[in-house]
Amino acid sequence: MRQRAPRAGSVGAVCRSGRGKAARGAAAGSGKERKGGAGCESESEGTLLPAMEPEEDSFVQLPCPSGPGTGSLALTPERVRQQIERCKELCSALEQDHVKVQTATGALEQRTRELRKERERLYENLKQQKYLNREEEICLQDSVLLAREMKSTLMQKHQMLNKTLEDKRKKVFWKDPEMMLLPTLPEKKMAFKGLVTNKDENKLMLTPLVHYPLQGGSALITFEKAEVAQRIIEAKEHTVDLSCGEELEELGQCRVRVQAAPVDVLLPSALEIRLTQNSRSIILSDLSSLDIPDETLLDKLEVFFSKSKNGGGEVESTELLDNSGQVVLTFAEERVAELLIKRGSIQVPLGKQTYELKISPCMNGEVSNLQLRPCRCPRTVLLSGIPDVLNEEPMRDVLEIHFQKPSRGGGEVDAVGYVPAGRHGVAVFTEDAE
Repeated sequence: MRQRAPRAGSVGAVCRSGRGKAARGAAAGSGKERKGGAGCESESEGTLLPAMEPEEDSFVQLPCPSGPGTGSLALTPERVRQQIERCKELCSALEQDHVKVQTATGALEQRTRELRKERERLYENLKQQKYLNREEEICLQDSVLLAREMKSTLMQKHQMLNKTLEDKRKKVFWKDPEMMLLPTLPEKKMAFKGLVTNKDENKLMLTPLVHYPLQGGSALITFEKAEVAQRIIEAKEHTVDLSCGEELEELGQCRVRVQAAPVDVLLPSALEIRLTQNSRSIILSDLSSLDIPDETLLDKLEVFFSKSKNGGGEVESTELLDNSGQVVLTFAEERVAELLIKRGSIQVPLGKQTYELKISPCMNGEVSNLQLRPCRCPRTVLLSGIPDVLNEEPMRDVLEIHFQKPSRGGGEVDAVGYVPAGRHGVAVFTEDAE
């Protein structure tokens, strides 16, 4: 914006119109022409100064007198410069604010675009996750249905197997539900001795010991002859007179009825044993003829085989096998047992004499297959339904007396076992010598 300043010594004012109108001003002095008028008409000379262009409107508002004698302040050059400087400062501040606003607007628009992209990405992810969740839910539902079907199939198979097993038990064993108690096979350490029949075949001889559970109110009677037991079983029911014997006279004519049934047990029909050699143990044989207490023998053997000069080493344990004349030595190191087994035998001083003991490898046996077969005891009868009216010993005597009489179909009794009501017992069957 261009503006002319009045000459020195003159009093005047410049007035700006709103939209290009000329402003008139008064001048006092000698009446000379003013050079470079500021766009106002001089009333003293009648000269019209050029007015400012409408497009050059300024935000600087200077006082414009309404006429002479208004008392307005004169517009001096210094005051104009101050106004210009102040306007420049305001313009610079406005430009800085404008730049800041533009920068903030650009950042805001950039952030808006980023947030829109993020929203679109999250929306796509959400749609994809919903789809995957739906697929997973469908798969889980299919798995649950399949598992239920498998469970139902397995339950049906389980019921069928239980029914088949029950039918086979009834066919193979006996039909009396009170006798459906299978004998248990107890755990027992056994020493197996092979019986050599020829050079190519070894047979393992087993002596069964069958444990047979007895319920309360029952008895087992073993006769000397099998035909006697067969007659007792065929009769099924027997009436036993309890007044037999001097101690039982007070019972008078008291009688009880008992039921007779055969005794079926399970015997091994096939046995497979997996043998493995113990790498740290040996077996010492030929000790049965030694007249030395067991504890003393084990101590002496441990001391002897603990010395390295005898080919031994640290002994971890010693064990005397029952009724076999053999001792098992276990060493802490494997190489000790291996070297002693290669020797085969060793001279061991025991007491005042020296004995030659045989050294053999120690084999551990594990039953890998055991097949059982039902077997009926030919000379034994099971009596059940015996009431608890007498003590154990008197009742056993009454039963033995009754079933010894040939008039009642009995015969010579070999053994009697009785379990009173409310108690439980176990009978042990061994191999019949006959």
